Amino acid sequence: APAALARLLGAAPKPFNPHTTIRFDLARGVRVRLSIFDVTGSRVRLLLDAPRPAGCHEIGWDGRDERGREVVTGMYFCRLEADGTSQARKLTLLR
Repeated sequence: APAALARLLGAAPKPFNPHTTIRFDLARGVRVRLSIFDVTGSRVRLLLDAPRPAGCHEIGWDGRDERGREVVTGMYFCRLEADGTSQARKLTLLR
């Protein structure tokens, strides 16, 4: 099977408070969207929606929503969308 164009490598530290760094790898330059969702599937924050070159990338999340408010302790998901594919990883926030 061909290698994936985009790979969501996960986040560190796990669990986190108040900041985590999400890492992903791109085999070639492509537009990517990186979003945070809560357990109900509602989007909490859009971290990135832009073209990125090939290589390894890191995006930080400060545990805040679109309005800058701190989100509550719990489980969240980061979702990477690139070139028609989507991958998700679990994040745990402990306040």
